[in-house]
Amino acid sequence: MLRLTELQHDALVEIFNMGVGRAAAAMSRIVNEEVTMSVPTITLQKRADAAQTLGSGEGRRICAITQHFKGAFNTEAFLMFPEEKSLEIVRLMVGQSLSLEELSAMEQEAMSEIGNIILNACMATLANAAGKEMQGSLPTYHVGTGAAILGTGSKDWEGMVLTLKIDFNIERRHIYGYVAFLLDMPALHELQHYVDAWLARITG
Repeated sequence: MLRLTELQHDALVEIFNMGVGRAAAAMSRIVNEEVTMSVPTITLQKRADAAQTLGSGEGRRICAITQHFKGAFNTEAFLMFPEEKSLEIVRLMVGQSLSLEELSAMEQEAMSEIGNIILNACMATLANAAGKEMQGSLPTYHVGTGAAILGTGSKDWEGMVLTLKIDFNIERRHIYGYVAFLLDMPALHELQHYVDAWLARITG
């Protein structure tokens, strides 16, 4: 199984942390409250193991926003929250005065906007580190178990899931979420190449 070296892992944490900082600033403007996001915790796992991390072993349902990216390398990116937290996030975006029915009607659009902000911020910093462009599709919204969202039933796909666990603090509320990238073997090798090149540039 392909593994990241300790130096590559630390470099990815630094790269994605810059993206998380940009996403937090954009989110702060939307909810009109200070939004802070933790330094991401990064793991590289098999798809089934990543689904287990998300709680699918207990049948837990998650809210996910997905986008396909191509350019420096091809990947499918996911932003995922526990389903019970999604309406709480939407309420922070649109205000406290709406009814539960009104919030539910706005959930898909609002969560797709959040996914677009966070995923594009992460991919933009990664593309900048690679010195390449990345183009993303429109976001799509899903609700289901981790196994269903990540498609663990696909037997003909070989690759890994790069998972970032991020803690969000919005208006003194603690909400955690995951950003994940499906990477086939060519994409994984390209990612390592770009990270090594970025390290070479910053160390001179």
